[in-house]
Amino acid sequence: MRRPFGQHFLFDPNILKKIISCSGITKDDTVVEIGPGLGTLTKFLALSAKKVIAIEIDKRLIEKLLEIFPAGGNVEIISADALKFPYETIEGKFRVVANIPYYITTPLLFRLLEFREKTQSMTLLMQKEVARRITAPHGSKDYGVLSIGAQLYTKPALKFSVSRKAFLPPPDVDSAVVHFEVCPEPRFQIKDDKFFSEVVKTAFSQRRKTIANSLKIFEGIKDALHASGIDPKLRPENLSIEDFARLADAIKRIR
Repeated sequence: MRRPFGQHFLFDPNILKKIISCSGITKDDTVVEIGPGLGTLTKFLALSAKKVIAIEIDKRLIEKLLEIFPAGGNVEIISADALKFPYETIEGKFRVVANIPYYITTPLLFRLLEFREKTQSMTLLMQKEVARRITAPHGSKDYGVLSIGAQLYTKPALKFSVSRKAFLPPPDVDSAVVHFEVCPEPRFQIKDDKFFSEVVKTAFSQRRKTIANSLKIFEGIKDALHASGIDPKLRPENLSIEDFARLADAIKRIR
């Protein structure tokens, strides 16, 4: 059974239990699940958490979920688009645990980070390639805009891989579970978030070039690199988030 919204069902109870275990949820937690599907993960979450808010976009699945989780229990089924849902309406803080459709992984991650003061952690099952990019350290080939964007406000850790054979229908790629500890404030000192993002995106738009060449559209880039103590011959993937933070601040001072 293939869902129109790109979800693949995961039924293996051992994998579901591992997801619960690495999420760190307790009986005191409110958990948001995105894309509960047929409720297999939801059942395990309901046993482990105080309350589960399950957000499902597929109206055909809502009826089945309401049969499995009738009103009065600790599972609330909500028919909504997770990318547009008003997370600020949830009472108190919450943790997110979900097997998310691959095509919304990145936009959903950054949507949830808009509510980082309420989001304590996220445990997400996603495409393995994306998981590697999110958790990549600087200096690796997977490190880039997504790595920096995720690591700016979270501490992501790739917990374990999941074979495509564990899903129905099986996707074309393997998956992985990533656990994010969410930080309300940036983990690094950045004076201007918007400008920092602009510098990072510009640098990685030409990642094969040296950092001096990839950022040459910025006036005074050579002076900024010198002031930041960064070798102009390095490539963008060689710069840490702290390096980019110093560099962005230096460029802005010189401009």
